[in-house]
Amino acid sequence: MTTEISSAGPAFTELGLAEPILRAVADTGYTTPTPIQAQAIPQVLAGGDLLAAAQTGTGKTAGFTLPILHLLHSRKVETRPGRPRCLILVPTRELAAQVEESVKTYGKHLSLTSMVMFGGVNINPQFKALKSRVDLLVATPGRLLDHLGQKTVDLSGVEILVLDEADRMLDMGFIRDIKKVLAVLPKARQTLLFSATFSDEIRALANGLLHNPKSVEVARRNTTVEVVEQSMHRVPQAHKRDLLVHLVRRHDWQQVLVFTRTKHGANKLAEKLMKEGIAAAAIHGNKSQAARTRALASFKDGSVRVLVATDIAARGIDIDQLPQVVNFELPNVPEDYVHRIGRTGRAGATGCALSLVDDEEMGYLRDIEKLIKRSIVRVEVDPAFVPPARHELASDERPPQGRGAPRQNNGPRQGRPQGQGQPASRNASGRVSPGQGKPGAAAVKPVPRPGPQPAAHPKKPRPQAALFSSKPGSRGH
Repeated sequence: MTTEISSAGPAFTELGLAEPILRAVADTGYTTPTPIQAQAIPQVLAGGDLLAAAQTGTGKTAGFTLPILHLLHSRKVETRPGRPRCLILVPTRELAAQVEESVKTYGKHLSLTSMVMFGGVNINPQFKALKSRVDLLVATPGRLLDHLGQKTVDLSGVEILVLDEADRMLDMGFIRDIKKVLAVLPKARQTLLFSATFSDEIRALANGLLHNPKSVEVARRNTTVEVVEQSMHRVPQAHKRDLLVHLVRRHDWQQVLVFTRTKHGANKLAEKLMKEGIAAAAIHGNKSQAARTRALASFKDGSVRVLVATDIAARGIDIDQLPQVVNFELPNVPEDYVHRIGRTGRAGATGCALSLVDDEEMGYLRDIEKLIKRSIVRVEVDPAFVPPARHELASDERPPQGRGAPRQNNGPRQGRPQGQGQPASRNASGRVSPGQGKPGAAAVKPVPRPGPQPAAHPKKPRPQAALFSSKPGSRGH
């Protein structure tokens, strides 16, 4: 259960929620809503569309799950198998599991049923679950389209649509998938758009998606959690791994979440920590769902001290009382910094966020400080830290891209997930040509073979792409 509800503000009993829901909330030990919940719940209960923003960790999930449970409970509708009444779209597997856990927690005294649907796992159990009644469906866009292509789910009965972490879905390039889902939803529905931050792209999406929406924003645009203590060390990229080992030992950190920019970097850092005797695990998009679930569970129960993650996994990591976050590398999208440090300082708790900044990352740092409208405290590296000798440095150490290099993310990320490079160019035989695929390398022209060349075959016209994928499990979101 996530800590979503604080102990300050008006009582839940004043919001008009059904008694079984209030009983479930009371079972968790909470009696009063957070500001986003106090403002959003009445708006959702009123039945109109809603555009809501709040800092991460302030209880957005309960802000929509509680009133949705009330509305579905109060409306007696005949349902059919595989035909959900509420669809909640989220960007990552971890967040999908977290949201569905909240649905089960707050709806445990109701007769409503729920299901979570995401890629990276066997699709057959999901086929089986859809043969029964499903009132609330929590899904990632890719796997939902797989089911639509197989005609195993029917969205014609959706009364309420929720886009959770909508800004992240746009960043990850899900806009086309979202539009495909919207095309098969009923026009007459209630739509709720929740986000940690509001970019211009999000507002444009809301204008085309929502009808006369109410707006709720409990904090100024793109603020970081005020209770998080933010600081940075200026350190060369080649020294970062050894410095992190020193920091974990020096401060005796028992639970620290570390963010890297790439999947490869996450794996290498976790391997370094394990080699130094520090229990660590990596979590990113290339890991199987089973491996991601195990790593997160081990981190929560304390058997893993350091969890190394990429931004794609950041939104679904929700740890009660997480004390420390480290940015091993700064993100090249300033808004991602807000989401990263928002993993600590949740629900009013205090937390610390430390960034390790190479000289080439100073441009990213200035962008972040401009966004959050405050300076991050510069702290000198502990004099007791002795940098490794040159011959001891890792041979695969890659310096971060600085402001002089092309920025991968100056707006919504519409294609390749962050951290993946461009594929190398291939010649006619399918082999990678020398020097191709690397910036600055000269292109090598293939040498023509002697003798007659085969006649070129005319290309067959490509078939028009289907609206949905017909291959089960073809998406791993």
